Amino acid sequence: MSGITRRDFNRIAASAVAGSGTLAAPAIVRAQTNKLKVGVLLPRSGTQAFIGQSCQLGVDIAPALLREMYGVELDLMNVDTETNVEVARSRAEKLINDGAQVLVGPFDSGAASAIAQVAEQRRIPFIINIAAAPQITEQGYKYTFRNFPTSVDLVRNGLALFRDLFQATSTAPRTAVFMHVNDTFGLANRKAIDAILPTLSYLPFKVVETISYDPAARDLSVEVAKAKATNADFIMLVSRLNDAILLVRELVKQRWAPQGIMSPGSPGMYEAQFYKALGKYSDYCISNVPWYDPNAKLSKRVEAAFSKRFPKDKLSYHALNVGFTFEALLVAADAFKRAGSTDGTALANAIRQTNIADRMMVGGPIRFNEKGQNTENASACIQNRNQQPVVVLPKQAAQMAPVFPVPGWQGRT
Repeated sequence: MSGITRRDFNRIAASAVAGSGTLAAPAIVRAQTNKLKVGVLLPRSGTQAFIGQSCQLGVDIAPALLREMYGVELDLMNVDTETNVEVARSRAEKLINDGAQVLVGPFDSGAASAIAQVAEQRRIPFIINIAAAPQITEQGYKYTFRNFPTSVDLVRNGLALFRDLFQATSTAPRTAVFMHVNDTFGLANRKAIDAILPTLSYLPFKVVETISYDPAARDLSVEVAKAKATNADFIMLVSRLNDAILLVRELVKQRWAPQGIMSPGSPGMYEAQFYKALGKYSDYCISNVPWYDPNAKLSKRVEAAFSKRFPKDKLSYHALNVGFTFEALLVAADAFKRAGSTDGTALANAIRQTNIADRMMVGGPIRFNEKGQNTENASACIQNRNQQPVVVLPKQAAQMAPVFPVPGWQGRT
């Protein structure tokens, strides 16, 4: 060592460090590209808590299944949006700061709009599980992808199923009262209904009154009294969960039994908590919504995992929430496998090339158009029977025949 100057020693040491870094780099890259950090944002508290918790069940079973299917690890970073748009925005920022490489969620359209802005600014892919407001995928975003119908598609598909229901039951109601939540989702649905309904000459009814209300309302007595005064044949409803429960309770209290309560495409009336809260009064409500195919190969695989993880629960009570949440994580895992990278732009490019035919939900393959929207989803007519959701239309997928008009409140057992 006596023949080596300090300068020579420093040069040799620097070369050794650089060399060891070069040798170690492939192992580090391999470790990074075998695990994807996914920030999951759901409303697990607040007015949408039960639905957020239902979606979370799909998150909980996903890592093990996707490890089997794709050989990749999902490192899930779960946060609660508290059913609050600003909380959703700030927690999306924090997730990215904490290392999230993909964002998934958030069920709510208002929260989805806020998260999409964050994802675009930070160049992190955002995969929407459930949220229907059309404007989310009309902003020219490059990092936002939605595997769920827009409110326009929901309403168009849902109203077509109204026609099918009336034909199947040989009925022709003449009037409807339209009741809807006044949040981002509800207003988007109202806009779609106002635009589409007048063009559908095959529907026999007209809307005689439109009544909006706060989804966080604790009392709907005034709104129900107003609806009752119209003497409409049926209620066309765009709801959430808590308000749907309040609505039915108030209908029973005010002893108004219209021919039916039917949604052209909204949550609430097929949720597990709806049945628990209302018992026999939950029966016969109709929701025309995207749904899962219980006979699909992937559905059977998911159902087996669900039953093992949650033996006291049934997938059918959470089908839409679990199905679309699981598929959002499926899209992330599939893109990660193909991209071989956690880089946001590389992942977004891979998501644009998604083409997954083996899926849970009814419809064509999962693939996204230039706006990041999957247009291949379809709807089914779900009627509550014996306090569980049952497919009644289309006929080829029906588990029971539809009932309309429905029995009065006093005629239920």
